[in-house]
Amino acid sequence: MLETIAIVLLVMWILGLVSSYTIGGLIHILFVIAVVLFLLRIIQGRSPIK
Repeated sequence: MLETIAIVLLVMWILGLVSSYTIGGLIHILFVIAVVLFLLRIIQGRSPIK
């Protein structure tokens, strides 16, 4: 579940970077959340990607 959320947030961040507009810092906040979720999975000892 967490890896799915992290992947979705990462994709949204990438789309924000390549689009002609961004919604301020929201896209970057989503990226930070995705990275934190990814790191939490690694720290918990679970496989980050199934």
